[in-house]
Amino acid sequence: MAYLRAIAFAVLACVATANADDLTGLWKAKGRFGPDARGPLVIQKEGAAYIADMLGRRVAVRLDGGELSFELPDRLGRFRGKLEAPNILGHWFRFGTPVNRSEATWPVALSPVLLRPDGAHRWRGDVAPLQDDFTFFLYLAEKRPDGSLRAVLRNPEFDFGTQQGVERLIVDGSRVKLIGKRRDKEQDVGVGTYDAENQVMTLVFPGRGGSYDFRRDGDDSEFYPRGKNPIPYAYTPPPARDDGWPTSTLDAANIDRDAMERFIQKLLDMPMESTDALQIHGVLIARHGKLVLEEYFHGEHRDKPHMTRSAAKSVTAVLVGAVMQAGAPLKLTSPVYEVMNGGAFPPDLDSQKRAMTLEHLLTMSSGFFCDDNNDDAPGNEETMWDQTGEPDFYRYTMKVPMATPPGDNSVYCSASPNLALGVVGRATKELPVYSFDRLIAGPMKIGNYAWMLDPAGNPYGGGGTMFLPRDFMKFGQLMLNGGTWDGHRILSRDFVDRATSPLYHLAQIYYGYNWWSEDFPYKNRNVRAVLAMGAGGQIVTVVPDLDLVIAFYAGNYSSRSQRDLGHIYVPRYILPAVREAGDDKSAPVAERDYTSPYGYSKDGSRVSRTK
Repeated sequence: MAYLRAIAFAVLACVATANADDLTGLWKAKGRFGPDARGPLVIQKEGAAYIADMLGRRVAVRLDGGELSFELPDRLGRFRGKLEAPNILGHWFRFGTPVNRSEATWPVALSPVLLRPDGAHRWRGDVAPLQDDFTFFLYLAEKRPDGSLRAVLRNPEFDFGTQQGVERLIVDGSRVKLIGKRRDKEQDVGVGTYDAENQVMTLVFPGRGGSYDFRRDGDDSEFYPRGKNPIPYAYTPPPARDDGWPTSTLDAANIDRDAMERFIQKLLDMPMESTDALQIHGVLIARHGKLVLEEYFHGEHRDKPHMTRSAAKSVTAVLVGAVMQAGAPLKLTSPVYEVMNGGAFPPDLDSQKRAMTLEHLLTMSSGFFCDDNNDDAPGNEETMWDQTGEPDFYRYTMKVPMATPPGDNSVYCSASPNLALGVVGRATKELPVYSFDRLIAGPMKIGNYAWMLDPAGNPYGGGGTMFLPRDFMKFGQLMLNGGTWDGHRILSRDFVDRATSPLYHLAQIYYGYNWWSEDFPYKNRNVRAVLAMGAGGQIVTVVPDLDLVIAFYAGNYSSRSQRDLGHIYVPRYILPAVREAGDDKSAPVAERDYTSPYGYSKDGSRVSRTK
């Protein structure tokens, strides 16, 4: 009997092995989770009342302090807007989905909605919240000594596979199990079944939308930059669009086209079968105020908003400067607690908190015990998002104890720029995104974005906004222009100079007002670069001496390989191709051997839900 059991076990083992061999290759699964509320929105004034018409529902609109608001039933969405003749300037607040804090009972993000006149006392616009998609690519390769298959799980929206340390797939008959390792401890990342007859592998990822059906993916898969066997790259200038960007060519911008073609081809040929492979989603270059290169990979494109993670902290700084330029009762020296408390300090306020100014928030030198790299810090970003006792993150941060006097030193603290956004709202007495739309998005033709919210419905200023790639790059050009866009002054020159100055030494890189500063080698000298940086490889690099802006977008949110983009790829491949007046155009361009001497912030070493 024991002999028969041994034979049976051997047969089962052979079956399992055969199934494992059959599963090698590339698989793909995709889930779409809404939100479903989208499309035309009409607001009609009927007598003294306002009525909203959307999705076949007529809903009463509340008018309070000049703001119009309504909410659709069943958590379909919420609207807030202001009548700014002749239009209604508004925002659509969307609730969570199974991959976006689905248990939340509060809206998680907002998007702009502009309603224009559509008859007497009638306004019409389109609600277009971002679609929540979750995509998986599963690459299964050679067998490991234990009989499992080496696995690479790629997730362009969140980098879930790298975050979970996915390493291998175990096959046991029709059962499959995806195993990851974090902090040297193995864990089940996804479990499910394999239907050999229909060639469908089903894996369940708890908390990430549930069950996904994986099917074979071909050589043209978006797992690769542009397919497994891309055609040789040939440069094409960016198209002109009505988005505020003039366009030109590499040749006209005095950037070596051959060198840039070799660089883009290098990206196309990059192997993708390793866990830490660079997932570059976009490369854009502008020189002399004109967009001259625009390339996308892995299925990304110019009309798809991209996550910016902590690079959006730089947008918060721009908004602070814009409201001051517009005449808001706000200064860099404004005391934080005085502004947040309606113009008077709270009684018995700690002397160090009394001394805290708006500028301290922008430079992350507030003194709060809020270091994002310190898990024991009560103001740590992860701690703030995980707690449920205080939904208003502005109030939460103001209760955080002090670690040092304001201005003494700078620590990486997402709560500081977020509170700076709260200061903007208190000073202007309106939701900060109204000021953003009026002062920045309107003049700069930024009409499609998503802004993350805290549980109290406040826009989050610490990171996580989504912009079209061409739109987010505009913030770099704005700083290069000294605060103007298309002749419209948005920031004062003094604010730009201060924001882009190396004011503090933070994580071995210099920091200004939520903008980083670094020196890059160029020819026989160094040139200063100013950067907006976010985890995953979201980097806008401004090089004033060369009148140059470079934008990278990527999906390595949990991988250290993201560091290569801004700190190595720019000086090694792009800057050598940039010529100055008088340079010999016939001279060949060689890549520069360069490794950044700097360390990195949390953006390069640890991922969070918002960065």
